[in-house]
Amino acid sequence: MTNLKSSTALNVQADPILSNFKNFLFLVWKQFLDGKLPTPVQYDIADFLQHGPKRSVIEAFRGVGKSWVTSAFVVWCLLRNPNLNILVVSASKQRSDDFSIFTMRIILEMPMCAHLRPGPDQRSSMIAFDVGPAAASHAPSVKSLGINSQIAGSRADVLIADDIEVPNNSDTQIKRDLLGEKVKEFDAVLKPGGRIIYLGTPQSEQSLYNVLPERGYIMRVWPARYPTEAQLAKYGPRLAPMITKALAAAADRGEDIAGRSTDPQRFSDTDLSERELSYGRSGFALQFMLDTSLSDADKFPLKLSDLIVMPMDINRAPKALSWASGQDQRIDHLQAVGLPGDGYYRPMWYDKDSLPYEGSVMFVDPSGRGGDETVWAVVKHLHGNLFLTALGCARNKGYDKTVLRDILKCAAKQKVNKILVEPNFGDGMFAQLLRNEAQALNVYKVEIEDSDWAKNQKEVRIIDTLEPIMNQHRLIVDEAVIDWDYKSTEAYAREEQTYMRLMYQLTRLTAQRGSLAKDDRVDALAGAVAYWIEFLARNDKTSAKQMQEDALQAELDKFLDFFGDGAQGSALRFF
Repeated sequence: MTNLKSSTALNVQADPILSNFKNFLFLVWKQFLDGKLPTPVQYDIADFLQHGPKRSVIEAFRGVGKSWVTSAFVVWCLLRNPNLNILVVSASKQRSDDFSIFTMRIILEMPMCAHLRPGPDQRSSMIAFDVGPAAASHAPSVKSLGINSQIAGSRADVLIADDIEVPNNSDTQIKRDLLGEKVKEFDAVLKPGGRIIYLGTPQSEQSLYNVLPERGYIMRVWPARYPTEAQLAKYGPRLAPMITKALAAAADRGEDIAGRSTDPQRFSDTDLSERELSYGRSGFALQFMLDTSLSDADKFPLKLSDLIVMPMDINRAPKALSWASGQDQRIDHLQAVGLPGDGYYRPMWYDKDSLPYEGSVMFVDPSGRGGDETVWAVVKHLHGNLFLTALGCARNKGYDKTVLRDILKCAAKQKVNKILVEPNFGDGMFAQLLRNEAQALNVYKVEIEDSDWAKNQKEVRIIDTLEPIMNQHRLIVDEAVIDWDYKSTEAYAREEQTYMRLMYQLTRLTAQRGSLAKDDRVDALAGAVAYWIEFLARNDKTSAKQMQEDALQAELDKFLDFFGDGAQGSALRFF
């Protein structure tokens, strides 16, 4: 075997251990796992670690050993080049420390790594240490940090982000945004030509890992079971090639292996079935199949597919229409920002005859001068259906006169009967300013009043308002509103364009407080819909009372007809 102390760049390629990480991984497993061999999935992860791009994301099922494989990879890299600086970052300091401690154990306990042990004048802490042949450097050979630690000031040739996303730092949009900002520091500490490797399991559809490909990262996914035909579309090109090749080879043999374990040496089919029962379907789909669609379908109650989308007239609407979600109804020319598989659908049928709307209301959600938007939504009513015909917004202008005039212009164009203002700004001041501006313009007379909408927890009241109406497919949205909503954020910073849109807010809202970073648009829509729900409820009570009175009158008429005109006169006097 080559003397690693004197190993040079010339013999690195000649030595089978130094030239192929899988050979070194074999030795590590023999040393630390009682002679067991790496599994095919572990070998495939090792291959991706060695030959993968400078920006890599490894998503593998829980328990596959991706952190152990990567610890061995760190030692192998130091064997090849002892002057590397490697930084390990995890959600918690303890997690990253565990990574570096195992890395140190490999160095201390494997004879072939003996020369990497820290010298007496070098750093030798389990969480920040140098390797023996390393030249003097401000940065240690291996260092571990938590994501909330002071990352600035560190330097790294290889940065490993090991499970930086966990439930308690990603359960709300605000926390996810904060995490997304923190990981941007990685590029600041990376040396030129350096490499960043993410290891992890996504916590939801909005996982940071799912955003990384948009930032130039290449992702590989290793699920615990071979995916079905329907699941393949969800993984797309991210699925590890060894999985797709195994599926293709089985198909050539006329065999269907979908649903079987991808790594039976690690987890048998029976073991996976037991874990699925223990975790539950959604938990298993998340932790072992790396498929967030089932979890998100349960978690996010509002779906684009429950809407009816069509071009609308601002004055009239069809007398009746029916919803469907077949392929023939799917709308492809609008940008859908819903969850995977969600989309817009036109009505299956609608009456060619139209009628004027029975009423039109605008709801305004004012903002201060911060990053929030002042949003107004117009919802109209006809025959128990609600129609979103207009949406508008203004940012960073608060109660500026131009905003007030834009609101009133929209109200005039949409022939709004009533403007409701959420009294969350100046205790009703915005509504008064809007009244003053309406009187000054004297163009369009409209009733303006404060709404009592802002009660209880915001997320819960929005869901409680919109979910029943959407589930009954009674909310119809103008195509032009959806197109405007998507394009209206193009002038915003790239990282905030998506979550400022109504349809994104609608489909990512959960009952958890703070689940959205921004909710101005969906709040305005729900406020307008809430008015009509109360109106319809009042009408239902009035109709019920009228039906009772009509029934009583019918019985009275029968009684009078039975006794004749004489009895009628007597009866009338009696009543």
